[in-house]
Amino acid sequence: MFKKFSVLLLCLLLIFSCTGCGYQYAELSLEGDYTGLEGTVLNVYNWGEYISEGSDDSIDVNKEFERITGIKVNYTTFDSNEVMYSQLKSGGVSYDIIIPSDYMIERLKNENMLKKIDLSTLSNYHYIDDYYKNLYFDQNNEYSVPYSVGMVGVIYNSSMIKNPEHSWKALWDKKYKDMSLTFSNPRDAFMTAQMILGYDLNSTVKSEWEEAAELLKKQKKYLQSYVMDEIYGKMETGEAAIGPYYAGDFLTMQENNEDLDFFYPKEGTNIFVDSICIPSSCTNYEAAKMYINFLLEPEIALANAEYIGYASPHTAVVENTEYYYYGNEYLYPKEENMPKVQYYHDIDPEIRMLYENLWIDVKLY
Repeated sequence: MFKKFSVLLLCLLLIFSCTGCGYQYAELSLEGDYTGLEGTVLNVYNWGEYISEGSDDSIDVNKEFERITGIKVNYTTFDSNEVMYSQLKSGGVSYDIIIPSDYMIERLKNENMLKKIDLSTLSNYHYIDDYYKNLYFDQNNEYSVPYSVGMVGVIYNSSMIKNPEHSWKALWDKKYKDMSLTFSNPRDAFMTAQMILGYDLNSTVKSEWEEAAELLKKQKKYLQSYVMDEIYGKMETGEAAIGPYYAGDFLTMQENNEDLDFFYPKEGTNIFVDSICIPSSCTNYEAAKMYINFLLEPEIALANAEYIGYASPHTAVVENTEYYYYGNEYLYPKEENMPKVQYYHDIDPEIRMLYENLWIDVKLY
């Protein structure tokens, strides 16, 4: 049934309206030879809430890929880079596609846990903005294809908190005792403390990590809980009043609670690029490349960008005036409003072990 798709797939006509979008999808033009891959399985491991899945009249990306190619997508999610890494490292499960963040890509590459991607077979790679190519974690664009971009800030409920200080210190403010949240993953949690202390997020000075850990311990008495995706429910319902998270997720939450507001702290913040990679454990490499190319289709990239709410590295998305987040100041701030930013880098193993152990101490404190 599924033969060579080097011509327009006239049978695939995705025409529907997206709430708030005002555009329609036309026929998808796909390239590739899927002969012999029908019925095979593609194991995809991605963040939660990180792909358009058919709600609110959006495209169900995985189902459309299955429908076009006949390749079955086995889709599972993680809530932190560290969880994803542990799963890969254990070797208990084989994945064909993963979407880690920049510093984790650097680590996976350094540990020979990624396959090179033959970009010459990706007809849609030209849509990736040059700004997001040749980044520090993949300087020759061999192991990753950018998927989404974002920065971390602070979300707060304006009906519960009036005019909070636009600083990471707000998460330590005793006025918000039992209403405050923070990250349950070590890298992001340490970032909030390091920014207050004025330290490099990739510091190799042990005492600086230890000082940040002490600051995180002081924060505990004010916290309601440590969260990752649990922040959605807590902030949307008003169970919590303030917490750090990613700008794109704030926009999603705000749609469900208009009292939510957001700021980038004055001390600066983390900027990240999440990218599509093929792990060395991949057993369906050709299907993995096809899936990556499919994610780069303008219609698919647009659906994902609107569903996720993060900034897109895809030029056809960013330049589309009917894109729901076109010109959004939280995602695409003007140069004069751009916060000071730092990328995470892969940390020296000794330092990584130090902060992971310090994190255990913080959680047990």
